[in-house]
Amino acid sequence: MATRRGVGLSAFQNRTALSESYATHGASLRSSHLNSLETQLSVFQSLLHNFALQHADTIKSNPSFRAEFARMCNAIGVDPLAGSNVKGKSGKGGGKSWWAQMLGGDVNDFYFEVAVRVVEVCRNSRGENGGLMGVEECRERVGKGKGIGGGIDVSDDDILRAVKSLKPLGSGFSIVEVGSKQMIRSIPKELNTDQSKVLEAIQVLGYVTCSMLEDNLIWEHARAETVIQDLLADSLVWVDEQASENEYWSPTFMNDMAD
Repeated sequence: MATRRGVGLSAFQNRTALSESYATHGASLRSSHLNSLETQLSVFQSLLHNFALQHADTIKSNPSFRAEFARMCNAIGVDPLAGSNVKGKSGKGGGKSWWAQMLGGDVNDFYFEVAVRVVEVCRNSRGENGGLMGVEECRERVGKGKGIGGGIDVSDDDILRAVKSLKPLGSGFSIVEVGSKQMIRSIPKELNTDQSKVLEAIQVLGYVTCSMLEDNLIWEHARAETVIQDLLADSLVWVDEQASENEYWSPTFMNDMAD
């Protein structure tokens, strides 16, 4: 009886050789694509660097242009502030980070100047607002240069980026949402749910009383009184004792009403 030897082994060897060929070709394509992407990234980084240097004055002086530049950077995964406070290990470039060197010192210096001014404004106003300030109010104070020797033209976007840049430092600064308003919290303390509801009510109504909270939120008097006293203790609300019932106002929203 005739036998057919080597057919199975030959087929296996052919498949193995084919798989190795595909793997080699795939590795070659990946290497080629990687080299191409690295070249494109290098070219783009060079263009971005030149753009930042060429338009540094406009970026620094024009809030709208600066916001668009920052959005363009974010769209490609570049944060103008990322690592800017980290000294270079090699000591090259005067200790600036890689991004600081690429985007130009003027751009980075501007954002950190804004961050410093935001910190000063928030700290100087803690006695007024308990460490909770509206982004718009902060922008206006930075623009007027209250207590920091000269104003600077900034946008809400600049203020938000400046506050976010402080997070890695563990400074306690963060952005919180109170109703429809963005606020800067400059103290490491979370607002609980009841406190947030009271501040949202003040944002809408202008002020609140304990009876208003009891009627609208269906709270017991003890609950309403406790929340109000906690907010008073943190200077997040002020009390007006001239009415028949004590009225509680937020200094932040009082500024909005005055505008």
